[in-house]
Amino acid sequence: MQVPAILTSFALALSFVFSGAACSQPKSDPAGDSTILEMNQAFKRADRKRLSALLPQVRGHLLEPWAAYWEQRARLDELTSLDLQSFSSRFPGSYQEDRLRNDWLLLLGQRRDWATFAEEHARYRMADDREVRCYALLIDQIKLGADSPPALAEEVRRNWYAQRELDDGCTQAASHLYAAKKLTPVDIWRKARLGMEANRPRVAAKAVEIVAPESLAMLNELNDSPTKFLLGKVTALSRARREVMLLALVKLATSDPDNAAALMESKWETQLNVEERNWTWGVIGKQAAMRLSNSASDYYAKVSKDSDLNDEMLAWKVRSALRLGRWKDVASATQAMGDNLHADATWVYWRARALQALAKSDLDREEPTRLLQSIAGVRGFYEQLALEELGQKTTVPPRPPAVTPEEKDAARANLGLQRGLAAIQLGLRSEGNREWNYTTNLHERGGMGDRELLAAADLACQREVWDRCINTSERTRNVMDFEQRFPMPYRDTVVRRSREINLDPAYVYGLIRQESRFIMDARSGVGASGLMQVMPATARWTAKKIGLSGFTPDQLNDRDTNITIGTGYLKLVLDDFAGSMPMAAAAYNAGPGRPRVWRNGPVLEAAIWAENVPFTETRDYVKKVLSNTTNYAAILSGQPQSLKARLGLVGPLAANAVEPYKDLP
Repeated sequence: MQVPAILTSFALALSFVFSGAACSQPKSDPAGDSTILEMNQAFKRADRKRLSALLPQVRGHLLEPWAAYWEQRARLDELTSLDLQSFSSRFPGSYQEDRLRNDWLLLLGQRRDWATFAEEHARYRMADDREVRCYALLIDQIKLGADSPPALAEEVRRNWYAQRELDDGCTQAASHLYAAKKLTPVDIWRKARLGMEANRPRVAAKAVEIVAPESLAMLNELNDSPTKFLLGKVTALSRARREVMLLALVKLATSDPDNAAALMESKWETQLNVEERNWTWGVIGKQAAMRLSNSASDYYAKVSKDSDLNDEMLAWKVRSALRLGRWKDVASATQAMGDNLHADATWVYWRARALQALAKSDLDREEPTRLLQSIAGVRGFYEQLALEELGQKTTVPPRPPAVTPEEKDAARANLGLQRGLAAIQLGLRSEGNREWNYTTNLHERGGMGDRELLAAADLACQREVWDRCINTSERTRNVMDFEQRFPMPYRDTVVRRSREINLDPAYVYGLIRQESRFIMDARSGVGASGLMQVMPATARWTAKKIGLSGFTPDQLNDRDTNITIGTGYLKLVLDDFAGSMPMAAAAYNAGPGRPRVWRNGPVLEAAIWAENVPFTETRDYVKKVLSNTTNYAAILSGQPQSLKARLGLVGPLAANAVEPYKDLP
C-alpha cells in the first residue's frame, strides 16, 4: 500500500464529504492517516502496547473511534463496565460503541455474568448477532422458568439451527431449554443431523452430548468410516442408537447418496421411525439432487410427509422435480415450506407455475395469477419472470423526486456515513463497509427510511463508491431509482469495447455489477482482479487469443486493460456456449468445465437450469447477472425488455457440434 498516495487521495476525497457538514465535527487529518493505518496493522497483530502508544496521536481524527475500538478490543478480557461507559460517552451512538458492546456481551455470556449482560444488553442497538440473542433468551428462560412461552424456545431453535459453527450462546440456551423440557429430543437430534451433513463433526458431537452423551463413542466410530459402521451394526433398538445410525447414513449420503440409499433400503429403513425415515430420505434426495441425478425424485418419493423435511431439503425437492417436469411434486413441496420460503419470490414463482400447469379450469388459474401478481416487478430475476408470465416486460420505473439539498446536507453531515467513506478511501474497505451498513440499516430500528437511503446512496454515487451506492439504493422499499441501482461508470469505454467485439453492453454491465460493483481495486479471495475480476492465468490466455501483445498480469489494475481483457474473455466464453448468456455467466463464475457438465440431461428452460446449478454462489450469480442485464438493456434502449428471451433453453451439446475453445480456462 502506497501511504503517500493514499494520504493525497484521502485528503482530496474528504473535501467533498465535509462540504456542508457542521464545523464542530471532526476534520480530516492527513498527518494522522498513516497512524490509523499503523494501528490497524497493530490490531491485526494483537499488539496491545503499540495500540496504546499510538492512540493519543489520533485524538480528534475522524477515524479515532476505530482506533479507540481496536485498542479496547485488543484488551477485551480486561474490560470493565466503567471502561465501556467511558467509551460510550466519548463515542455515543457510533458503530464502534455498539460493536464493542457486542464483543463484550459475548464475553459476558461466556462468563455467565447474567446481571451485567442484562444491563448492557438493554443498550445494544444492532441486534444482529444470533449468539448474543441466544444468551438474552437464555436469561429470559432462567427468569421465567416453566412460564416461558413456546415462542422463546422456537427462536432459540431457529437461531441454533442457523449457526453453522459451534457456538456457546445458542448451544447453552438449547441445552437449558432441553433440560426444562421446552425443546424435545428430536429438536436436539436434528441439530446433530445438520452438523453431520454440513461436515461439522464438533457441532454434531455437542448436540449429541446434550441429548445422549453415552453415544459419543459411537459418533467417533461412525466419523471414521460410516459405511463400515453401518455394515457392522445389526440393530438399532433404542432411540439414541437409531439416531446414531441416522447420522451415519447422513454422513454417507454427503459423499455417496446412492450407497446410502442402498443401505437404507436393505437394512435400516425398517428400524427407523417415520420421522427418521423421512429425514434420511430427504437428505439422500437432496444430495442426489445436488448432483443432478434423476434418482433424486425417486428418493424424495419415499418421503411420506413433506413437513418432516427442512426448507433446504424441500428446495432441492422442487429443483429436482422441475428438471423432470413433475409439477405435482413442485406444488406439494412449495406448500410444505416454512413461512420464510413461502414469501420468497423464487418459490412463489415456481408454485404459481406448478399450479398453472395443473389447472383444469379458470377457477384453478386464479390462485397462480394472484401469486404472480404478488411478486411481479423489476426488482429481481423471479419478479421479472412473473411480470412476463402476466404478459408484461421489464421497463424502467418512474424516477422518484430528486434528493433535495436539505436531504443531501443531512447525509453529508451524518458522522457514520462520513467515517464509512473515509475508511474506504483510506483502504480500510471492510471497516468502512461495516460502518456504512450499520448507519443505514442497524443504527435505528428498521433502518433508514426511503428518502434517507436515497440521499445516502446519492452521497456514495457522487463519491463514486459504487458498491455502497448500489447496495444502499437497493434497500429502498417503496421507491426505485434505477440510475442509482444500475449506474454505468466508464460508459464510453464499456459500450465502445463491447460493440467492437459484438457483445451486448447490457450483458457486460450486468456482469460487472455482480462481479465487482464497479470497484476498480476489487480483488477476490482466489486472486481475480479489477472491474471484471479476471484471474491472471485467464488474462494471459485471453490476451494471446485477442492479440494483445506485451500484456502482463499487473496491467489488470488498469481500467481500460481490465475491460479489454474481461470483455474479450466473456465474448470467447459466450461463443463457446453458442450464445447462451446463462451458461456463459455460469462459466465466468465457476469455470467453463462445470456448466459443460451441468448442461447434460434434459433440455430445460434456462430458468430451471439456473435454479438447479449445484453451487449456491454460482446459482445466485447467474440469476443476478441476467436480471441486471435485462434492466440495463431497458435503460440503454429505452424499450421494454424480455428476460425470458435472454434465457432461452439449455441442454446437451449437439452430437455434431464442435466446441470452439476446448482450452478455455
